[in-house]
Amino acid sequence: MAPYISRDRASIFVLLASLVLPLILLDYFSSALFASAKFPKSKDADLLEFALNLEYLEAEFFLFGALGHGLDVAAPNLTGGGPPPIGAKKVELDSLTNDVILQFAFQEVGHLSKVRGFPRPLLDLSSKSFAKLMDNAFGKPLVPPFDPYANSLNFIIASYVIPYVGLTGYVGANRLLSATSRELVPPYGVAVEEFTNRISILRSKLGIRGLKDEGIIVPTGLGAEGRVKGNILAGDVNSLAYSRTPEERLRIIYGSGDEHVRGGFYPKGESGHIAQSYLK
Repeated sequence: MAPYISRDRASIFVLLASLVLPLILLDYFSSALFASAKFPKSKDADLLEFALNLEYLEAEFFLFGALGHGLDVAAPNLTGGGPPPIGAKKVELDSLTNDVILQFAFQEVGHLSKVRGFPRPLLDLSSKSFAKLMDNAFGKPLVPPFDPYANSLNFIIASYVIPYVGLTGYVGANRLLSATSRELVPPYGVAVEEFTNRISILRSKLGIRGLKDEGIIVPTGLGAEGRVKGNILAGDVNSLAYSRTPEERLRIIYGSGDEHVRGGFYPKGESGHIAQSYLK
């Protein structure tokens, strides 16, 4: 007999899996997605380096959330001597969430071991950094400030913020997931669905290239082939994943709406030839 999984645990599992699915896909499609007018014939090495910035970000965020330490303990040989992240913390995750997050943490360690290019950049993973982003998404200060390390649900929502700028993952439309999307995030009294919608709207706004992001529940016309209300992957009218240029991704990840103005999770800017060329 298969082990029993409660409705709540199944909902959390589906939510986690949906949000993290693009983590796998992003590695395969990064070269195709990161085309731009400035770098029409970028070398593969430059494109892989560009994606490496997010690999460091994801690895540190997931490692700290699950274990309370990052690459300096888990895989010090992969840091390249770069500075430790600012403000990352362990979260008192429920057992299922912790197990899934830990799996993705080690997946990111594996990615970093295969792509080497530059030392770990300075990362700001502090609660203050996330709170600022959430305030921008809601257009007002949240009270209390959003803390990604407060609990499992907050950490999952924060996981929606960080990694999936190239290929953004969304929750599929099913009964368990619909219930999860309506779950209220305490103490704000705002549903998970609204959090993700506002984050997606902010990413499209910062990218300055139109709609390239959608929340976990959308009108049927915006779902896959115009038939469903939820998305496993955000896509255009042909169900093809949205692409983002290096300029768009930098505008979003810096939180500035300008690829020349560093900030957000990268107080000193991203590393590598492509990212640094915008800061000169």
